Order: sequence, then C-alpha cells, then structure tokens
Amino acid sequence: MLTVVRTFWRKHRLLLLAFIAAIAVTAFFAVRLLVFTLYWADPDHRRQSLEDWMTPRYVAHSYNLPHDVVREVLELDAEEGKRRTLADIADASDLTLEEMQRRIDETARVHGGGGD
Repeated sequence: MLTVVRTFWRKHRLLLLAFIAAIAVTAFFAVRLLVFTLYWADPDHRRQSLEDWMTPRYVAHSYNLPHDVVREVLELDAEEGKRRTLADIADASDLTLEEMQRRIDETARVHGGGGD
C-alpha cells in the first residue's frame, strides 16, 4: 500500500493532493451535517422561547418556519450576510421580545411549524 502511495506521489503528485483535499472537504461537510442533524433532532431545541442572542435564522429553524416568513413577521429587510440578533432587532425597531414571541407563535400556528 505504501508503495502505491509513493508511486502516486512521484508520478501524480497534483492528482494525489487534489484527492486528499477532496477527502478533507467531504469529511468537513459530513461532520457538519452530523452536528447539525444531532442538534436539531433534540426536542429541547424546538419551539424555544425567544432570547436576545437568537438570530432570525435560528428562530426559523426552531419553529420550522421558512426564513422569508420569519423576516416578514419581524419586519426585516433582506440584508444578506448580516447576522443580527433579536436584541439588535429590538433596539433598531419598536418591537419588544414579547411582541416578537407573540408574532412567531401566531405564525407557527398558521403555518403549522414547530417540528413537534
């Protein structure tokens, strides 16, 4: 086996490096998929009460709602690449965390979200 690797290293170095890089990228995304799957499979992460540190994307996952719907409910513009917490959103708008919770709960009832 070691002889084969040495031969590949001598004759096809670039191909071997590309293969190793492909394995590393595949392993990274496989581990990432596993971590996210295990995290969201835990019932404790479903329909959590809103907290200051949460982002709209986290709320969308927790309540099993489309991201666009959560943005609409929280009266947000589609700001790509900008991660804002609910505390930031509350400071920038007239919404309180309690009002956000009420809106998200109502939207989850209407859309059948919740992941229970």
